[in-house]
Amino acid sequence: MPTDTKRVRGPEVSQSPSIFCQSSPKRPVADSRIDGRQRGQLDVRPVFVRCGLVSQAKGSAYIEAGNTKLMCCVYGPKEIERKDELDMKCGRMMTDMRFAPFSCRERGSWIQGSEEKDLSLMLLESLRPGVRLHKYPRSQIEVNVMVLENDGSVLAHAVTCASLALADAGIEMYDLVLGCSIRQDGATYLIDPTCVEESSSTVASGSGENQGNLTVAFLPSLNQISGLQSDGEMDEETLTSGVRICIEGCFKLYPVIQQALSRAVRGKAPLPES
Repeated sequence: MPTDTKRVRGPEVSQSPSIFCQSSPKRPVADSRIDGRQRGQLDVRPVFVRCGLVSQAKGSAYIEAGNTKLMCCVYGPKEIERKDELDMKCGRMMTDMRFAPFSCRERGSWIQGSEEKDLSLMLLESLRPGVRLHKYPRSQIEVNVMVLENDGSVLAHAVTCASLALADAGIEMYDLVLGCSIRQDGATYLIDPTCVEESSSTVASGSGENQGNLTVAFLPSLNQISGLQSDGEMDEETLTSGVRICIEGCFKLYPVIQQALSRAVRGKAPLPES
């Protein structure tokens, strides 16, 4: 039987890498979370943000929150390819959000799945109120988000990253759009949850009430909500309280985003003539 001499032959006996992974971490008995943050406190993960990393794109941004890492590129404004979709009064924005095959514990596919299509639609609905599309008639703006590593709260960080990339591209906006998410766990909440916390079904309070995830897109200067997505079962009072918590989380993130954008603008500014 012919053999492929150009490939390095692996061992005849191998084991799955999953057996070397640690078992799912146990929930701490105290109020501390898996990564050391406190439950029921406005304690978001440290955020690292940079703009203008992709030279081929009109604007780009990279955001890292804990182990969640995303990259966003913006292309346009450019002419709409299909003339039947042409709008003489308003521009068009297209969003595409995908997970890299290596971003999750189970390797995914490059083909866009139903979850990615839903996230792309929610991203578009969150960004559109903050962009002045009437300034770009007969044009389209493309926003592409790639999740490099998924450790929870991807939609919230995708909203923030895409908004920063739009600003880096010089797209006229009413305000930056920031995202924040929480995991409601009975009587308490976990802000900016990790992937394990988002999928956890263990309830600290011992009851099955008020369980769900909530993501809010917020325009901080205008003090307006541009998008809201929730799943699970939460009563009206808990949902209202969760929205307020997400808004406070956005305000806590706002200075970091402003500083990153200011740094990018100073980097693009021409040097003064001597």
